Amino acid sequence: MSRARVARRIAAGAAYGGGGIGLLGAAAVGVLLAEVQLAKRSVGGGVAPLPPAADGLYGRGFEGSEPVRLALLGDSTAAGQGVRRAGQTPGALLASGLAAVAERPVELRNVALPGARSDDLERQATLLLAHPGRVPDVCVIMIGANDVTHRMSPTQSVRYLSTTVRRLRTAGAEVVVGTCPDLGTIEPVYQPLRWVARRASRQLAAAQTIVVVEQGGRTVSLGDLLGPEFEANPREMFGADNYHPSAEGYATAAMAVLPTVCAALGVWPEEERLEADRREGILPVAKAAAEAAEEAGTEVTPARAPWARLKHRRRRRLPPVTGPAPAPSPDWPDARGDARERPA
Repeated sequence: MSRARVARRIAAGAAYGGGGIGLLGAAAVGVLLAEVQLAKRSVGGGVAPLPPAADGLYGRGFEGSEPVRLALLGDSTAAGQGVRRAGQTPGALLASGLAAVAERPVELRNVALPGARSDDLERQATLLLAHPGRVPDVCVIMIGANDVTHRMSPTQSVRYLSTTVRRLRTAGAEVVVGTCPDLGTIEPVYQPLRWVARRASRQLAAAQTIVVVEQGGRTVSLGDLLGPEFEANPREMFGADNYHPSAEGYATAAMAVLPTVCAALGVWPEEERLEADRREGILPVAKAAAEAAEEAGTEVTPARAPWARLKHRRRRRLPPVTGPAPAPSPDWPDARGDARERPA
């Protein structure tokens, strides 16, 4: 069965409350989970530091303008686990990049939790929406890897994501989702489990894309975005635990997501026209989702149902991050104070 058909079946099951459609047999997933846990413990023996707090105001040179409110939700990747400085986290990188493009200060709040699965998104969204007058202008969600490794049904996984995207969109926020990364890049997950991990990750990413687009959000496929870099120089692209990305790895991911965040807010300087020579176009949403899962960095946005826009945006080098200033709005909730820590 094609990836587009599998993704559509998973998304349909989420929409209509069907049972889980297994991507992998239970035994295969159990072995995969064991391999991933081994990878996190054995390659270099390092331990990832807790994510540094990066909340605050970025783009201080643009003070005087109304800040753009940016929020991050998701798992350890969204939180920035694996780096030691706030300016190296994806939230800080996106906030400083958005401030430079929009020429406005950006107020960052990150409620992502290391180890989180998609069933934690409801709690995270509740934190962000606790103050109706402080709804984020744009939310970035990075989720999915722990759903695969902890054997969550893909139908349940995308149902939680769909509900959260709908809730944030209803509140007035733009939503950009970085879909499930390719677990086949993790060392030392060897064949045939590397293929199993890649297949499961990409099928979930395609299904995530369908439900996000159907709720009015945008997606950017993370996939094997870091795969070539990891293979060429794994010690540089992995963090201290040899599982989470390093500062260079997070910068690569942030460069892929930033153009879509800016476009969602209408501040990306490039024209929105589709370029056929860059393999961009209007496709059925399931086909667009499947193609995006195959090529990391691909953006999928809503068009007239049941169609979607497939786009490959040009990336720009991120500006240097000077570090967050105290946020001007202390009424935003504490991101992780009431959260139970899960293993990443």
